Amino acid sequence: MSIGMILMGFFVGLLVGLTGVGGAALLTPVLILLGISPSIAVGTDLVYNSITKFFGSVQHWRQKTINLEVVKYLAIGSIPSAICAVGLLHLFDSFFHNQEQVIKHALGYVLVLVALITLIKTFLKDKYEWKHLQIKSHQEKRTITIVIGAILGFIVGITSIGSGSLFALAMLFLYKMRPSELVGTDIAHAFLLVTAAGVMHAGIGNVDYLLMTNLLLGSIPGVIIGSTLSSKLPAKPLRTIMALMILISGFKLII
Repeated sequence: MSIGMILMGFFVGLLVGLTGVGGAALLTPVLILLGISPSIAVGTDLVYNSITKFFGSVQHWRQKTINLEVVKYLAIGSIPSAICAVGLLHLFDSFFHNQEQVIKHALGYVLVLVALITLIKTFLKDKYEWKHLQIKSHQEKRTITIVIGAILGFIVGITSIGSGSLFALAMLFLYKMRPSELVGTDIAHAFLLVTAAGVMHAGIGNVDYLLMTNLLLGSIPGVIIGSTLSSKLPAKPLRTIMALMILISGFKLII
C-alpha cells in the first residue's frame, strides 16, 4: 500500500467528480514522469478510470443528471473506434517496436490540446457556443454526434485522455444542457468508453493492478464527494488551475 498513490487517487477522483474532466489528463502524465512506462500508465489509467467513473455515474444517475440519448449516440461511435485504436497500436508495435514513444508523444500533444480546450470552455464559453446546432433536435444531430464520438474515441484508446474534456467540449457546442447534466452525461459516457478501451489494454498486459488498487482506495471516496458537490461549487478557478497543470505536463512529455 502506498499512501502517496492513495492521496493522488483521492485528488484525481475529486476533480473528476467536480468537473467531469481532468482525471486521465492529470494522472497519466504524472505516472509517466514518475518512471512508469507509457503503455502501462495508459492501460492502468483506463481501467482505474472505468471504476471511478462508474461510481460517479451512479451518483449522477441518482441526481437525474444524465442524458441517456446523448450517451447512446456518442458510444455508438466512440467504443468501436477506441477498440480499433488499441488493436492498431499493438499491431504497430509488433512491426516497429516503438509503442512507448508513440504513446508518450501522442500524450503530450493531446495534453496541450486538452489544456487549451479547458481554458476555452472556462473563459470563452458563451462566445463559442454554436447556437444554430443547439436548437436542433437530438435526432437531427445523431450523425455528427456519432462521428465526433468515433474521432475522439480513437484518441482515448491510444492515450487514455479526452474521455472527459474533449467530449465535454463537443457536448457544450452541440447540446444545450445544464452544467450538472453536462457533467453527468459526460461521466456516464466516459465510463462506457474507458471500460471498453481498458479491457483491450488489459488483454495485452498493459495494466498494473497493484498500482490501480492503490489509486482506487483514494479515488472512490474522492469521486463520490466531488460528484455530490459538483452542482454546488464554482468550477472556474479549479478548471483554470487544472488547465495550467495539464499544459505543463504536455510540454514536458513532448520535450
